[in-house]
Amino acid sequence: MSTSTQQFVPIKEIRDGVVVLKTGELRAVILCQAINLDLKSPDEQTAIILQFQNFLNALDFSVQIVASSRRLDIRPYISLLEKRLEDISGDLLRIQTREYIGFIQKFNETYDVMSKYFYVVVPYGIGTLPGESALGGLFSSKKKVAATNESDFEEKRSQLDQRISVVTGGLESLGITTKQLDTLSLEELYIKTFNPGELHSNAGAVGQ
Repeated sequence: MSTSTQQFVPIKEIRDGVVVLKTGELRAVILCQAINLDLKSPDEQTAIILQFQNFLNALDFSVQIVASSRRLDIRPYISLLEKRLEDISGDLLRIQTREYIGFIQKFNETYDVMSKYFYVVVPYGIGTLPGESALGGLFSSKKKVAATNESDFEEKRSQLDQRISVVTGGLESLGITTKQLDTLSLEELYIKTFNPGELHSNAGAVGQ
């Protein structure tokens, strides 16, 4: 008897920008725009690192920091260029634009141009409270708890929102731009994560 792969996916549903696991725990995912320390002076680098250390030490709950590299999808950019090409009247400029499109396509086929994304996963629920187990991964939790009903979801969501505010406030004080992923962006993120072979079949980037 064949087993559906969905049984191995620990996500029950994604609603209102929150991931609800089958255990009843909640997860929020925050996309972070990294800062380039190499462009900072030694004193600035030291200050930022110390601030980040203080930020982590001040948290009374677990978080998970995830770095994800994906091959850059240039199709939206190529499509934009081709649309603009229709409005170009000069023959020379049209030729140059076609050559540029061909160059970009060939370059992308020859070299793996990667985009790097940084996420902070904020949890709430059984197994995420002080004294309990650590986060247990971006997508999973081994603890079994009762299913989340509507009132339970709203209560946990309220506590989760407080944690999100703490995390985003701490990161933005370091000069890191943050954005909580909404439902659509979360769906795209998990589809691409659980189906790596479909990375090139989905146009656009998560959180963009």
